[in-house]
Amino acid sequence: GCGEPAYIKLVTQLYGDRMMIANATGCSSIWGGSAPTTPYTVNHEGKGPAWANSLFEDNAEFGYGMYLGVKQIRNKIKEDMQELISMPEASSFKDVFENWIANMNNGEASKEASKKVIEAIETCNCDGRAKELIECLREKKDYLVKKSQWIVGGDGWAYDIGYGGLDHVLASGEDINVLVFDTEIYSNTGGQASKSTPVAAMAKFAAAGKRSKKKDLGMMAISYGNVYVAQVGMGADKNQVLKAIREAEEYDGPSLIIAYAPCISHGLKEGMGRSTANQAQAVACGYWHLYRYNPVLKEQGKNPFTLDSKEPTESFRDFLMGQVRYSAIAKQFPDVAEELFNLAEEYSKERYENYKRLANQG
Repeated sequence: GCGEPAYIKLVTQLYGDRMMIANATGCSSIWGGSAPTTPYTVNHEGKGPAWANSLFEDNAEFGYGMYLGVKQIRNKIKEDMQELISMPEASSFKDVFENWIANMNNGEASKEASKKVIEAIETCNCDGRAKELIECLREKKDYLVKKSQWIVGGDGWAYDIGYGGLDHVLASGEDINVLVFDTEIYSNTGGQASKSTPVAAMAKFAAAGKRSKKKDLGMMAISYGNVYVAQVGMGADKNQVLKAIREAEEYDGPSLIIAYAPCISHGLKEGMGRSTANQAQAVACGYWHLYRYNPVLKEQGKNPFTLDSKEPTESFRDFLMGQVRYSAIAKQFPDVAEELFNLAEEYSKERYENYKRLANQG
């Protein structure tokens, strides 16, 4: 019933054959990499995600380093091909190398271009400098296909402990994808409140209900103007999730996807078997909002912000009371519960109105 794995499963189904994952320590590194088993696998060609787990606090930098290392290798491949193109002895492969250079940063196109390069370098019988360059290409052939770099982790990492690094990576302008599993709590370390925890929710260090509003990580990233940002909930709109992942991966720049993920720590009264339905309920009552911010649209003179959620139609209070992290406040702290619940609804409405304003611009 955990809300996290479905999101990364979808990403791997789309890009797993050329995917590299930097995974922050937390729930996702436990279900994603606990020896001796792993849910990550390969396709019929034997290709699958390359996965690595870093520390809780430096995962964004870790993934950034993975990306920069691959970028350096691929730029050297480009330089070697450009030198080969200028050599008469490699003239028969000129079109193959030029095609790869033209498509090196296009995920799908680079696959076909790379196949042709591999065929060419395996049959080449050059001498001298050309032979040296061909050997270099053979050694680096695993880097011919464009990698899809993903940095993943929970809100404890993205909103709190690792936010400085995440901000640095988003500000880099590089083609990196970030996926945040937002459980609104430090799920893996005992259920402490994070900056993603909404007002009124009960958690460790907020036993009487959190008193400050949820940090709006998406809006902070949008303020850069060149970061693709999406907020998604799979149970609420599967098509929107799929569209967001595709747009994020295809965008030539940093992207951030914030995914609502019900957690056992929420205390769903319907049970964790209903976590997907809980995502739909969260959107229907206005607790969670779906949107996409695509800088490409801004370059086209269009409004880059798309609000994918509709006006709330369900009871916000009923949604809160369906989770122990909220209903326990009403029982244990009845003197402040009403005020906190009203604040929670007020803050959610404020967010939605702000998103509507952005969606209606231009």
